[in-house]
Amino acid sequence: MRIAVLGAGYVGLVSGACFAEFGINVCIVDTDPAKVEALHRGVIPIYEPGLDKLVIDNQKDGRLSFTTSLEEAMEGADCVFLAVGTPSRRGDGHADLQYVFAAAEGVARAAKRDGLVLVTKSTVPVGTGRKIKEIVGRVRPELAIHVASNPEFLREGNAIGDFMRPDRVVLGAESDEAFAVLRRLYRPLYLIETPIVATSIETAELIKYAANAFLATKITFINEIADLCERVGADVHDVARGMGLDGRIGRKFLHAGPGYGGSCFPKDTLALAMTARDAGSPVRLVEATIAVNDARKAAMADRIIAALGGDVAGKSIGILGVTFKPETDDMRDAPSLVILPKLVAAGARVTVHDPQPHQARQSLPGAITFAATPLEAVTGADAVALLTEWNEYRSMAPERLRGAMRGRVVLDLRNAWDPAAMREAG
Repeated sequence: MRIAVLGAGYVGLVSGACFAEFGINVCIVDTDPAKVEALHRGVIPIYEPGLDKLVIDNQKDGRLSFTTSLEEAMEGADCVFLAVGTPSRRGDGHADLQYVFAAAEGVARAAKRDGLVLVTKSTVPVGTGRKIKEIVGRVRPELAIHVASNPEFLREGNAIGDFMRPDRVVLGAESDEAFAVLRRLYRPLYLIETPIVATSIETAELIKYAANAFLATKITFINEIADLCERVGADVHDVARGMGLDGRIGRKFLHAGPGYGGSCFPKDTLALAMTARDAGSPVRLVEATIAVNDARKAAMADRIIAALGGDVAGKSIGILGVTFKPETDDMRDAPSLVILPKLVAAGARVTVHDPQPHQARQSLPGAITFAATPLEAVTGADAVALLTEWNEYRSMAPERLRGAMRGRVVLDLRNAWDPAAMREAG
């Protein structure tokens, strides 16, 4: 079996490499020649644990290839996956589908036989599959091209595990032929009894948005409870644990922090809210989640400033971690993109460390200094703030932190450190 994947970004690269690991012949096509050339050499454009080995091994075994030619990628393919970007459209918050529709039209023009299955892997609003079906029908009315939806549920930092051992696989299609091809692709997961949700295209599209919106709401809820805990003297760790032990709630995504970010939750909640509003059925809870999360990021900068007496002009602040979560270099909608510019604007001297700083160097203001080690970032600092809970920060001894700092203010925005140990160290 052979498939083509359009887009060598996060979703396309991970999905393609994992399908190749299943034993499927995969060709990934991307319009960026430099990216394709780098992938041929085993150079991965993103940081994802284990992905480099997966790509290199499957290229070596002949199951994974890369090209800039759509026609080459589709040669002999039974199935084509669209894994191109769907960023928020500037100005209104809707998902920008121009790349999806252009890719779908390109596939239709390059198709050479009946029975091709065209699958949307990118996260797209409900109704997108219907529009893709109209496009391919208009471009190639003489061909039977089956349109389907197979949304991804990959967590950055754990994407390979999520693909190989998923909670579920969602398949949306209208024809038996499309379902048959998709089931063949996911046969290894059938063997380990992974739940398969086979449904309509519209339902599959909405499942993805509904899942992300619910998780974003869960994060935002515990963040607001954390604020209440501070006011009344409660411990949000214990509150979250007490809630999470209830099987109806579950413990995941109940970790208080400076707000959610990343490539999915911010744009997907916004796109769902806009889609629902256009459909005349607004999702007020999701709209509130978006507003509260946006406000929280700015509020975290205010808390840092308040902890230093309300004035940070000329003061040195060491920042540990700036990516939106550990085990990724992704800076998209990271809380640090709101917090750090606000500190700089208030006159603070900001030094940061992150284990994967490549994207951060391009995203953060030039006034920010990057340190080579965590200790260098905190040396001489009046205050230290933990923004991303990388494991190497969790293990920092409070005594070592105190010895390097000039001040004594520590702001743990991820609840990763033991407050009692910090206080004992001064």
